[in-house]
Amino acid sequence: MIYDLQTTDDPRDIVHRSVQALVEGQVIGVPSETVYGLVASSLCPAAVRRLAKWTAACRDWKVDGDADDEATIVAPAQESGAIALSVRSGDAVGDFLMPMTPLARRLSERCFPGPLTLIAQCDDAVSATSCLPEIVANVLRGGAGCESALGGGAVAFRVSEHRLLSHIHRYLSAPLVWAEIGRPDQSPPNTAEKLQSALAEGTGETLPLLLDDGISRYGDEGTVVRVTGNQWHVERTGVIQQAAMNQFVKPVIALVCTGNTCRSPMAETLLREALRRKFGREDVARVVSAGVAAGHGSGASPQAVQVMGKRGLDLTGHASQPLEESLMSMADLVLTMTRRHREAIVAAWPDRAERVFTLRRDGGDISDPVGMPVDVYEQCADQIVGELEGWLGQLPADFFPSDGPDEGPDDEPMPHNVGSE
Repeated sequence: MIYDLQTTDDPRDIVHRSVQALVEGQVIGVPSETVYGLVASSLCPAAVRRLAKWTAACRDWKVDGDADDEATIVAPAQESGAIALSVRSGDAVGDFLMPMTPLARRLSERCFPGPLTLIAQCDDAVSATSCLPEIVANVLRGGAGCESALGGGAVAFRVSEHRLLSHIHRYLSAPLVWAEIGRPDQSPPNTAEKLQSALAEGTGETLPLLLDDGISRYGDEGTVVRVTGNQWHVERTGVIQQAAMNQFVKPVIALVCTGNTCRSPMAETLLREALRRKFGREDVARVVSAGVAAGHGSGASPQAVQVMGKRGLDLTGHASQPLEESLMSMADLVLTMTRRHREAIVAAWPDRAERVFTLRRDGGDISDPVGMPVDVYEQCADQIVGELEGWLGQLPADFFPSDGPDEGPDDEPMPHNVGSE
C-alpha cells in the first residue's frame, strides 16, 4: 500500500496507519530529509531482524552464520551507520547515548534534528539501550560496524527533522530502528519509487506500507560521523560537508560583560592568544564575546584597543553584540565578568546554568574599567589573563576535540542548527 502524503486530505490517518503497522511488527518505508529508508519498532525484535536481513541483502553485506536467528550482521566500516536508532529529539538521544562525552553532546545539540548519523559508544550500565531487546541491541551494534559486546558497544543515532517521522515518534513509546537500503551501484533512494525498486531488486520483497512525500529535501545521503572520546572521524561525507563538520566539533566559549566594549572584548582577544600559545593555533575553539546590555556594532573602547595593541593584539575590528539565544544555544562555556552577569544569564536561560561561570574562579568580579585611565585597563587585562590561564588549566582533557586526519580548512561559518532553514 502506497500513501501519497502530498495529495492526501488527512495526513493524520496515514500517521495512525503507520503507527499501527509498526506496533504490529511490520517494516515500513518512510521518507526523511536525506533519503527514503526502512523503519521498524525497536520493541519488535522480529521486525528489526527482518529489517537487518533486508539491509544486508540490498547492500551486499557479508552475513556470518546460517540460521536466521543466529546469523551475525555487521556493517562494513565504510557503511557504518546504515542501521541506526531513530530517536524523536536531540534531548531524547541523551537517554541512550550514555555516557555522553562533550564532543558527542556538541554534535547532538548542533546537528539534531538534521542530516547527521552519529556513532558513539553506549555503556549498558547507564544507557537506555540496555532496555531494548537483545536482538535489537545486537542489530544496532552491527549496524554501527561493531560485533556484539558484553556491557555495550557503539550504536548509530539519527534524529530526523521530517514531519512524518516526527509525528510517528510522538505516538510510539520507544525509538525506531532506521535502515538505509540503497544499492551500492545505484544513486541513493531519494524517492519512494527508488526505495521500492532497491528492496525488490535486493530481496524480492515488497513493503506492506510505503509513504511517498516526493523527492527528499536534500536528495542525498546524510553524513555519518563516529565519535570516540574527544576523537572524531567522518565515516561517510554526505549532506554536511567536511568544512562544516570542522566547525560543528569545536567548543564555543563566550566571554560576557555589560556593553561588550571593554572587558569581554579584551577577554575574547586574550583567550584567542592563550589558545594559540597552548595549542599552536587559536581555532581549536570558537571564541566570542557579548554583553547582557549591549547593542549591535559598537567598537571597543580606545583604551581597550590601546592596551591590546601594546600586547601585539588587534582589537580595532571589534563590533559589539548582545547576548542572544543563538549564542547561548551553542555555547559550551560562558564566562562572565561579574556575579550579576551570571545571575542575569541564568535567570534568562536556567537550562544552561551548568555552563555559566564567573571568569574569576573564586566567584568574584572583574571590575569595570570604563572611563578610567589606561593603566586601569592594563590591570584589568592582567587579571583577565591570569584567570583565563587558570580556566585552560582546569578544563577536562576531552573539552577540545583532538586533531585528526579529517580536519580541513575552517572556511565555513557555523549555523545554529544544520537542519534549520
